[in-house]
Amino acid sequence: MPRPPLSPEQLVKPRHFEARIALIFAVLFVSLGINLPYFPLWLEANGFGAEQISVILAAPMFLRVVTTPLVTTYADRAKDRVNVLIVLVAASIALSCGYFLPPTYWGVVMISLLMAVVWAPHSPLTDSLALSGVRRFGSNYTRMRIWGSIAFLCANFVGGLILAWTSPQAVPVIITISLAFGFVTVLFAPRLGKPRQASPLSVEDLHEAPKLLSRHFVLIIAGAGLINGSHGFMYGFASIYWKSIGLGDALIGFLWAFAVVAEVFIFAVFTRVFGHWRATTLLIASGIASVLRWIAYPLVWPAGAGVAGFVVVQGMHSLSTALLLIALQKTIAETVPEDRTGAAQGAVYFANGIAMAAVTLASGPLYARFGVYGFLAMTAVAALGTVLVTIAGRVSPTAPVRAARRASPDR
Repeated sequence: MPRPPLSPEQLVKPRHFEARIALIFAVLFVSLGINLPYFPLWLEANGFGAEQISVILAAPMFLRVVTTPLVTTYADRAKDRVNVLIVLVAASIALSCGYFLPPTYWGVVMISLLMAVVWAPHSPLTDSLALSGVRRFGSNYTRMRIWGSIAFLCANFVGGLILAWTSPQAVPVIITISLAFGFVTVLFAPRLGKPRQASPLSVEDLHEAPKLLSRHFVLIIAGAGLINGSHGFMYGFASIYWKSIGLGDALIGFLWAFAVVAEVFIFAVFTRVFGHWRATTLLIASGIASVLRWIAYPLVWPAGAGVAGFVVVQGMHSLSTALLLIALQKTIAETVPEDRTGAAQGAVYFANGIAMAAVTLASGPLYARFGVYGFLAMTAVAALGTVLVTIAGRVSPTAPVRAARRASPDR
């Protein structure tokens, strides 16, 4: 069905569109760059055990897989997606203040669940605004989105410095303050009205996902989901482990930031170095790198490799994560018709989210019983994912839908 025409106002490019969207990405990613490496340290500092930490981290992951598509769908139907984004950021600020209350286990679980509903959609909604600019005005998505990665990296490093001067109790304060800056920023977001094309991760696109369920595509997203999910142990307990062996907060921040630098580096050189590789080959390389990485983690410190060893394994993030992200997009571009790409993105989001949540949930008991050697269990997860991708490589990647008409651009 043809999409309704844009209004005359929607055809006019807002002033400084790219700069404003880039600023939103940057400011909103600061809180994420604090939460990922340091929230587990805050939980441990408040007396929570490894199993409790894994539940607090994993429960919101399960929930947001369901709620984020619902929120983005609602935003698509609102008068303007920016209005929804403003409300979500404001709600995130209010809920984050709940972490200032005496931290009881069930209290933190409930706050984290509520935060997942309003915090997780920030990125896909900003993505949808940026992509509307790409379609209507020819804006460059990468040049806007990269500022989110830069801000995430800086938050990793600077957050470590702040915690070195203070304590892990500063984590909720930093998150709330960064969200407050985010609220001020989104107040000045460019208004684009209703989109003509569904936002990333919308329910409308997910309804189309069953049409993609060819054997090749299912094996790809299942295998990639497991490889990606194997990182859950690291995200949940790497900072806690490093702290336990005496590494300072500033050094921990550097290690996290270095992983992001390595990831960005791969994005920069990908076309020249890996551009001719098949998508399944890239995924297999990512899986092998993940297996090697999880084998190396528990051996670095006992072997005397010290901080340099951790720098090397963190640098492998460029292969275990960046290659996987690129390979998934390459798979979608090569095997999925254009008018099904939204559904494909939704299916990938669901597979990655469920796998990451399940592994994170299992990571608590693993760390409680085996400590850093719990990483060895992640080798089995990544290896299984690599096997599934290898099988997918032997299955015809023919798109599951025959000829599909090209989706009309949002302009």
